[in-house]
Amino acid sequence: MIEPLLLTTTRVSTFNDAQLLTGATGFFFEREGRLFLVTSRHVVFDKPTSHFPNRIEIELHADAANLTRSIGLSVLLYKDGKSVWRQGKDDGGEIDVAVIEIDRRALPGAVALECFTPAHLQRSLDEVEVGSSLLVVGFPLGFHDTLHHLPVVRQAVIASSFGLRFQGQGYFLTDARTHRGTSGAPVVLRGSEKDRLPWKLLGVHSSRMDMESRDQQQDESLGLNCAWYADILMTLTDPDARVESIATPAR
Repeated sequence: MIEPLLLTTTRVSTFNDAQLLTGATGFFFEREGRLFLVTSRHVVFDKPTSHFPNRIEIELHADAANLTRSIGLSVLLYKDGKSVWRQGKDDGGEIDVAVIEIDRRALPGAVALECFTPAHLQRSLDEVEVGSSLLVVGFPLGFHDTLHHLPVVRQAVIASSFGLRFQGQGYFLTDARTHRGTSGAPVVLRGSEKDRLPWKLLGVHSSRMDMESRDQQQDESLGLNCAWYADILMTLTDPDARVESIATPAR
């Protein structure tokens, strides 16, 4: 039996038409019957690095009884010249999280996937202590179980006061060994054993944090990471929320 947590997460590849650009991580979130893919916003649009893919592919298990069978689902990032993903901002600026609604009719009939829901979000912030043990589920450097198309997990701990916006930004810090390709991964805390998916979704892994003043020769990397608070998903999946679209970047 495959642990449901491993089926929440999918490998994301970004493309400019047929040209492969980067690899990342995404996960599924369901709200009121609607299915969303969640990833980092910089995976789908990143102006500082001139990263402007026009589509992504996600890997899906095509047969719940045989996880060795998979398909790639192509998702266009623009429609009529405007972005299809949702992203958010707050008083601290832009939030590095994006959601894309997935049309269930495009999924295989026997698809095997699990979804986080609003019930998996952590409501009481004071129940989560600094130093709490977490998992980051993803595809570091694209590494995964290539036979069964499953992600791997890295252990992490909460490295800043949970519930406080670190340096005024909408994220908290984790202490974990992470790599490129993990952007967009769910950051989870063990929850109730009674649930089919017994995990609390605390955040969305974004990037590693480092000191610009670090001596590259003498000092090791901090090993700290930014995880954006997952409650932003309630705003980004609200059907009545105002959405600002991004125009197709000029080539």
